Amino acid sequence: MKSRLLAGVAAVVLALVGAMMLFGYAQGAEARAVEGLNPVDVLVVATAVPAGTTAEELMPFLTTQSLPATAVSPSTLKDLEASKGKVTAVDLMPGEQVLAERLVDPKDAATAASVDVPEGLQEVSFTIEPDRAVGGRLAPGDTVGIFIGLGSGGLEDEPDVPTTKLALHRILVTSVQRAPAAVAVDPAATPEEQARAEAEALPSGSLMLTVAVDTAQATKIVHANQNASLWLSKETAATVEGDSPIIQNKELYR
Repeated sequence: MKSRLLAGVAAVVLALVGAMMLFGYAQGAEARAVEGLNPVDVLVVATAVPAGTTAEELMPFLTTQSLPATAVSPSTLKDLEASKGKVTAVDLMPGEQVLAERLVDPKDAATAASVDVPEGLQEVSFTIEPDRAVGGRLAPGDTVGIFIGLGSGGLEDEPDVPTTKLALHRILVTSVQRAPAAVAVDPAATPEEQARAEAEALPSGSLMLTVAVDTAQATKIVHANQNASLWLSKETAATVEGDSPIIQNKELYR
């Protein structure tokens, strides 16, 4: 009887040791995999940050995360030492890297929250999901390209063919409003685990974008928002416009 009990205890101990060794190996393998990607420790938003938050108040909203160098923006911050005295120009959402341009002098914060409409233009707003708007990484003052996708009717000679075209260039974003991003977090998790779960979550709140456009552009956006689908690209001063072709299914593999 005693020998069987000892054998059972030994089996349990061996199983626990094996599980611990397997867990340790898995953790080591993950660390080695990340190490092979030249990881960089950067600041990532863990909890939604309202615009106007000072750099000195920012750290409780953030977490430090090790990311592959190829996934890190050149302006992503590793610490807040150089940002003292600055405030967030826009709302920061869970999962996004903390970019230097998101922190501005307080005197510039009011102008960063919205942008004046150039003379002769008008504003129009539409709602769009983050995955169609550069992951939600847009702020007032950015310029975007607007792709319009039609399920049918884009071509006179082939009216039933789905088409997509980069229809509008250099559209000025004047305001960005974000719906709260809902992140499901285990209530029994530690604060560190909760912060990590929120930091790894994809942005889920819709964006309400307001853009400055002329009459023809406004008409296209409104019609497309009602009858087609919109997709945005973020443009820079160096973006080459060119004339976008009309893409059909048959051309995707050419």
